[in-house]
Amino acid sequence: MSHSFWSAFILLLLVLDPFGSLPVFIAVMRGVEPHRRARVAVREACIAFAVLLAFMLAGHGFLQVMRLTERSLEVGGGVILLMVAIRMIFSSGGHIFSDDDAQGVAGREPFIFPLAVPLLAGPSAMATVLLLASRQPGQLIEWVGALTAAVGVSLIALLACDRLQRWLGEQVVNAMEKLMGLVLTAIAVEMILAGLKRYFVGG
Repeated sequence: MSHSFWSAFILLLLVLDPFGSLPVFIAVMRGVEPHRRARVAVREACIAFAVLLAFMLAGHGFLQVMRLTERSLEVGGGVILLMVAIRMIFSSGGHIFSDDDAQGVAGREPFIFPLAVPLLAGPSAMATVLLLASRQPGQLIEWVGALTAAVGVSLIALLACDRLQRWLGEQVVNAMEKLMGLVLTAIAVEMILAGLKRYFVGG
């Protein structure tokens, strides 16, 4: 399954799921002083970008060290994306953390956990960038650009989480999350089928 810049950007945006994570953003950022929220949001987005970029750049070497094939990574990444998509469709709001988790981090300023890792740079995002870089290493600059754009959109959502939820409303946010989940389901199934095809047919 080959990608272009725009398809990779959309895929990464779906995996990062900034709109579906708005309730978690809001719960976590409530524990941050108002004058520090923008700084914290930028810091956490930069950390998430650095983590994902490291996975992207070291992807091919990681596969060689672990003796993994691109086919297994493609199927495994597709399975992870499919699990995330199912949770997006059949849950509402903070699908990565439970309410208790969100309340537990709302009383202190977040550092790395939970905004940077695993809310933004979660297992599905790591598997996705690893797959992009290993499957089409010749387009690494495009993948870095797509990752930068996707993290940038997530940062905007993080900075404007309160206003976005008030403007869109909870029902619209939940509907957007489920729509993203449906699209991500199709992408995940396509990745699994492509990996299986390459395993049995070759290429």
